[in-house]
Amino acid sequence: MGYEVELIVDAKAELGEGPSWDSESNVLYWVDILGKRIHTYEPSTGKTGMIQLEEHIGAVVPKKGGGLAAVLQSGFYQIELPSEKLTAIADPEQHLPNNRFNDGKCDPKGRFWAGTMPYDGEQGKGNFYVLNPNGEVKKVVDNITCSNGIAWNPNYTTMYYIDTPTMQVAAFDYDLETGEISNRRVAVEIPEGMGAPDGMTSDVEGNIWVAHWGGYRVTRWNPNTGEMLDSISVPAKQVTSCVFGGENMDELYITTARTGLDEEILKEYPHTGGLFKVKTNIKGSPTYKFGN
Repeated sequence: MGYEVELIVDAKAELGEGPSWDSESNVLYWVDILGKRIHTYEPSTGKTGMIQLEEHIGAVVPKKGGGLAAVLQSGFYQIELPSEKLTAIADPEQHLPNNRFNDGKCDPKGRFWAGTMPYDGEQGKGNFYVLNPNGEVKKVVDNITCSNGIAWNPNYTTMYYIDTPTMQVAAFDYDLETGEISNRRVAVEIPEGMGAPDGMTSDVEGNIWVAHWGGYRVTRWNPNTGEMLDSISVPAKQVTSCVFGGENMDELYITTARTGLDEEILKEYPHTGGLFKVKTNIKGSPTYKFGN
């Protein structure tokens, strides 16, 4: 179908990322990693807000009982609202100061999955973790270069995961009760010339929606066949992530980034770093909250 991409917030974020939708309060949260900020957007009023932090933030999710959970450079945190008070939960990479957390997402059981990447891009130095609601952190995958998108199929028997430089979406068998993942395999191969796979979400039909860093687009794939079903052009080169939200869960919110782009590209695509929205004809998967 033909999609109309609408600029929602002209934030000019350095590295917009990690969007999540709180369906109870109808608020979209997203981050500017390099700007060290959490952004909020309320579709019903158009109201925007911002929380300034003191270190790089990779992703933010709503927390059961109120407030937020987030991954910062120094690990997992909870954030009280409206006081914005941060409380550290766990830092599994205290011994790796050259790494930072990148993308993260919660599963239906309230576990927070998030991974890391090295600042210098050195291959295989990142890891993928899961934080359980009781505060225990477990490393689930190592030898990661740039931990990115996470999504699940509709009955939560498969987890999808992106390590960006692989140019693939991996699939794991997923046990919702235990949080165990196994049997890693390739679900989707991103063809050359389309940019690199970044953040990701899924829909109720079991398809995945992938943001393309350097690719000016979000694509929709059938992960069971590896077939590309659709492509949405975005007026920004570095498309970083996407999440479904809105009252009917059929609005796709898309984050973008300005970092690393020259003046010429920024002039041609002036809303780069903005938050965009696309009305779709399908319902997306919900954002789950952290905690019991």
